[in-house]
Amino acid sequence: MPQELTFAVPKGRILDEALPVMARAGVVPEDGFHDKANRSLSFDTTRDDMRLIRVRAFDVATFVAFGAAQAGIVGSDVIEEFAYSELYAPVDLDIGHCHLAVAEPAGGAPATPGNASHYRVATKYPNITSRWFERQGIQAECVKLNGAMELAPSLGLAGRIVDLVSTGTTLKQNGLVETGHIMDISARLIVNRAALKTDARVAELVDAFRRVADDAARGEAA
Repeated sequence: MPQELTFAVPKGRILDEALPVMARAGVVPEDGFHDKANRSLSFDTTRDDMRLIRVRAFDVATFVAFGAAQAGIVGSDVIEEFAYSELYAPVDLDIGHCHLAVAEPAGGAPATPGNASHYRVATKYPNITSRWFERQGIQAECVKLNGAMELAPSLGLAGRIVDLVSTGTTLKQNGLVETGHIMDISARLIVNRAALKTDARVAELVDAFRRVADDAARGEAA
């Protein structure tokens, strides 16, 4: 019997939109997966040769890149942040839309160490952030936070933040305004490159998700 496939999905905002797409591609979790009280991380699927793991978005990329999972779904922000060589993102699923932005207090960013070419920025995307500011001729000192980014300016931790923005409501409620657009984001199917070459089932998954994405695009165009 072939080795069981592992498909990684992210906790949080993308998952609810991803589940219908997964179902149309033939990846359907067991009933217990939908129980909010269920703290399990690994779940059976309706396929005998596949299981799901539900982990943090950044960990989805790591599990797939290192071959612990053969495929998964994650936002393009995570792919861009890590840029793992073994990670291949063949299908844009056209879900989980938002963007990554720079934000600062509405009255202007408070003073931070350095000068106009040196900013302190709170973010969970230090690699993307550093590269983006470097293109502006600015050295970014990135303070790594995993959440509550919006508090950083008011508490003096950093003058600016880089974070995901959907509606902008959270920024507004915390007295912040968007001052830079870094990248648009959507969810992607990702696969491990080695697994794609050696396991026909991974290639079949890519084809299935591509058909679902193409059908959705044709439906929107009709």
